[in-house]
Parts: sequence; C-alpha cells; structure tokens
Amino acid sequence: MRSVRRTVRLFSLTPPRIGDIIEPYYGFEGAVCGAACRSGAAGRRLRRLRRLRPERKESPAARGEVTDMREEGVAIFDSTLRDGAQGKGISFSVEDKLQIVRLLDRLGVAYIEAGNPGSNPKDLAFFERAARLALQNAQLVSFGSTCRKGCAPEADGNLRALLESGTETCVVFGKCWRFHVDHVLETTEDENLRMIRESVRFLTENGRRVIFDAEHFFDGFLDDRAFAMRAAQAAVEGGAETVCLCDTNGGVFPEDAKHIVAYAAAHLGVPVAVHFHDDCGMAVANSILAVSAGAVQVQGTFLGFGERCGNANLSAIIPDLQLKRGIPCIPQENIALLTRYAHELASIANVEVPAGMPYVGSHAFTHKAGMHADGVIKAPRSFEHVDPFLVGNKRRFPTSEISGRAVVFARVKQILPALALHSEETERILGEIKRLEMAGYQFEGADASFELLVRRLMGLYNPYFELKYYKIYSGAGAGEEAGASAMVKVRVGEEIQLMAGEGNGPVNALDIALRKALGVFYPVLNRVKLTDYKVRVLDGRSATASRVRVLITSTDGASTFTTVGVSGDVVDASFQALQDSVEYLLLKTGARPHGAEPA
Repeated sequence: MRSVRRTVRLFSLTPPRIGDIIEPYYGFEGAVCGAACRSGAAGRRLRRLRRLRPERKESPAARGEVTDMREEGVAIFDSTLRDGAQGKGISFSVEDKLQIVRLLDRLGVAYIEAGNPGSNPKDLAFFERAARLALQNAQLVSFGSTCRKGCAPEADGNLRALLESGTETCVVFGKCWRFHVDHVLETTEDENLRMIRESVRFLTENGRRVIFDAEHFFDGFLDDRAFAMRAAQAAVEGGAETVCLCDTNGGVFPEDAKHIVAYAAAHLGVPVAVHFHDDCGMAVANSILAVSAGAVQVQGTFLGFGERCGNANLSAIIPDLQLKRGIPCIPQENIALLTRYAHELASIANVEVPAGMPYVGSHAFTHKAGMHADGVIKAPRSFEHVDPFLVGNKRRFPTSEISGRAVVFARVKQILPALALHSEETERILGEIKRLEMAGYQFEGADASFELLVRRLMGLYNPYFELKYYKIYSGAGAGEEAGASAMVKVRVGEEIQLMAGEGNGPVNALDIALRKALGVFYPVLNRVKLTDYKVRVLDGRSATASRVRVLITSTDGASTFTTVGVSGDVVDASFQALQDSVEYLLLKTGARPHGAEPA
C-alpha cells in the first residue's frame, strides 16, 4: 500500500501589524488575533484552551509525521460545492466550481469538499478538470457513502467512483443513529458496522486517507450513546484518520454539543471534526464550543447556505476563532480578504450576501441611530466588537431622518478627508442633502449616489458620458407577452453611439441599451449586473401622478453598491439610478474610454 501521509504546511502565527491594530482599538494587553503564540491575554487564553482539551489515545493517524490536525489551530473544511449546492436556488456549473475552488484555496482553507463523483456526470467532469489545478493551501476531498447493505466494498460503484476521483482524501458517511439503521437502512447493527468498517478499510488499503462523516451522530448519541460510539469506532478500526461528528438534523443545543464532542474526543483515539446544520440557529455557536471541547476541524460552507436552513457559516466561524479566540484557521494575512471573497463567491452563486451577515455583510458595521453613530465616531469600541478593517469590511453611517449632523459629516469625511466641519463647503453639502431628502431622495443604503453627489458639489467629478436622449417603446399584442424596447444615444468625448435593447419591461430594456452603448467605450461595464430593483411611491394620495423613489443595487462581482433616483416618472427615476450606477463603477475602476477622441 502506498503511503499518502504528507506534511501539512503550517502558516505563520506571528504576523505583523494585526496585534498593533487590535490593541489600541480595544485597549487591552496582547493581540486577540494572529499572534496567539506571543505573550499576552490571547496567548494565555489559547494555552489554557489546549490544557482543557481531553487527552486523546494515540492512534495510527497520530503516529505519523502530521495528521490532518494543524498543531497550532483548527483546520477549516469547506463544503460549499457539496452541501452548499443543496441549498434552494443554488446550482453550480463546472466552471463555477473551479472558480470557487481557486477562491477558497487563495483564502487558505485546509479542505474543499468538491462533491460526489458517483452521483452525476457533472461532478465527474469537475474532478477530471480539478485534477489539473495547482492548489497552494487546500486539498480537494471527494464525498460518498459507505457500501450498500449486503454488498462488498469492492463491488460498490460509489466507492469505486471515490477512488477514480483521484483525491488523496475521501469523506465517507455512515449511519450512527439506531433509528436510521432500523427504519431507513432497515438492517441490523452488525451489518451497519460492517458497512462502515469495510468501506473505510477498502479506501485506506487503496491508498486513500479517510474522514468518516458520522451522520446523525448527535441525535444518535442522545438516543443511544453506546450505539453511536460503536459506529464511529468501526470507522476508526477501518483506518479513518478523522471522525466528523455530524448534526445532520441541525437540532442539537450548544450545551449538549460541547458535552458530546468532549466525550468523543476523549474516547475515539483519533482527531474529531464537527459538522453542524443551522435549523435551530445554533450552528456557529455549536462550532465554536466544539473547538473548545476538542474538535480540531470545523466543517461548514463559506456563506452558510445549504440544505434547509443552511450550514455552519464559515465566514463567521473563522473570525470568531481567529480574531476573538486567538485560534488560527487560515493564514493571518488572509483574514482581511473575508469580505471581498464573500461577495465574490456570492456573485458566482448568483446570490446576495445577506446585509446583516456577521463580519462580511454590508450592515455588519453600519450605525444608523444618531447616538450610536456619534459614539462610534468618538470611540469605535463603544458600539463595535471588532475593527471592520480587520475583515476587509468598512464602517457605514447611513443618512436618514435619525442621523445627526456629525454622522452626515462623518460620511462626507470618508470621501473628502480634508474637509472641515465648520466650512462653507460642508454647509453647502449638508444643505443640498437636506433639500434632496425633502424632495424624496433617501441616501440611506444608497452610498454610491451619495458619493457622486458630494463629488459633483465639490467640482471633483467629470462625467464619463453625456446622454443625448433615450426613447422607450412598450406594449403587448393579443396573445403576446408584454415587452419593451429602448433606444439610447450617448456621447463620449467626440464619439456618438446609438444603441437599442429589448427587455421584459421598459427599465430592463433601458438598462440593456445603455450598457450596450457605453460598453463600446468602457468594456468594464460588461461584467456589471443589476441584482435588485425597488420602487417606492412617495405620495399615495396623488395616485398615478405620485412621485416615486427607485433604488437599484448593482454588482461587478467583487463589490455591491446601491443608487437612487426620484421623479414623477418611474422610468426617469430608474434612469437616474441606472446612470449613477454606471458612473460610480467607472469612477471606482478609474476607467478610461476605449477608442474615443477627447472632447
């Protein structure tokens, strides 16, 4: 049997800068992140956690050079491509999967569960292409079940597919709850143990490392502890290097999770991993407690989406452990990439990062109430648990009816740092904002339009194009669906471009035509898409003559931004927001027109 052990590259635990940032921000001794092995509160906390972990019996996996347990931290196991793909509305192409693998590898996770090669041709095609990837941090893992009841492992097509996938490590799941063995598998305990033991042994004897997913382990443990432990132990006897305790139904409570993980870690004799679902909203909390109880690998999905209510959210677990508990999960310098990569992955999956998602959501560090915002301006620690800079996010102060003058000025200062509070320019900006809000504009959440407004007022903005005109044609015939077409004429420098577009409505048609016309000069616009469109009637008493406010959210794959428009004509309000979205992206990318003569 060929050896498949390899040394796991450990990352530096003493990065520069992060500890120096945290300490003045919070005012306590020692860094809470990164430099966990240095002296200070975090280092003491980490050493204390290690002393509290139960001693493990030596196992075959522990006697090699290095097991899958990272000596100074927790291994992160991402299942976005497998468990995440089971989320409603989630569907990945082969190319999508390859992009996500590259992204997660750059982030620095230890394992990427890539799917079940025996389940469908798409996953098989993915594994063929993925074998050619040169990954720097992660290793790909294939996933499958034990052999079927009454079937020898060597005759099981699923297990053969795991070997053919070419991954060094395979994940095999088996039943650990008597209820499932009796009523779902409809077999005996002895046969279930054989299926687990022989399936794992078949893979290890063919040179594969095995992580055993102990399915329904928490429910099984609470129902019949001895039964659940015998099932997990059968995998160890077959040669599994890690046993992953799975809360498949997502119903375990934190105090039970911690107790069960501690017991399994003390008695199984191999490293223990955990895999929690979020059906009770406790997956992240359970994962953190599991690490304190002895788990050395945490499974989840990067954005938390998955079957039913989703999986443990790794974009929260990683900073929770690394920033708040001093337990390394990914290379320290990559923590600042969390927000950016969260939005990139969401773009690939064609979903939005929930605004309220911890650490990486757009509202995670947003302070709307005047008193809260004033406190953050004076001392960030007063209403923030961590500096948003550390996870690549930013502090936001939405302008609204409950925002104070200092809050609005703080937003302006983010755009124009040299501006003084009591200056003619500041008064002009604040006055214009007040006037526009009286007219129906709302800049809360519309950061892109707000920044463009400030720059225009200060004479710090040159338009990227001039609109000559647009025309809309809409209608429907008998037996035909309603539709629309739009014609847009723009000028860039000395060049004129006239384009038409068809859509399922006037705004969609206008958006298509505008981007086609400008895409000739600014190819960067080809990667922008609208992700949300909202219309609000401002004065219902005027019925169809009412003014409307339109909010449009757009993304270029790396960031998301919102723009606003107000008018008595919904198409005109929509065009204002569309125009701002285009202008803002061109401003942020520093785009220059291709092939246009300067005016």
